[in-house]
Amino acid sequence: MEVRLVKLFGSTSRPRLLSLFLSQPHRAFYQREIMFETSLSLQAVQRELENLLSLGIFKRRGAGGRVYYESDRSSPWFETLREICVIGGEK
Repeated sequence: MEVRLVKLFGSTSRPRLLSLFLSQPHRAFYQREIMFETSLSLQAVQRELENLLSLGIFKRRGAGGRVYYESDRSSPWFETLREICVIGGEK
């Protein structure tokens, strides 16, 4: 499934982040955790987080000296992306 997502999104980083976040939509992650879970470099994670934040797909919040990122479940893209990245991968 990831090969098709890479072709759709044009990168390997974005589908990995989307799959991680959208498979656990009620969970927040910090950057190092995202790096560990996706096997991506810090630079790739930071770049894609900024892209997805600017699109309104993710949101950012600070807590306990850390910055956390999570899916913006109120985004008009949320359900469609979840179907493509998570539910579609289960079939």
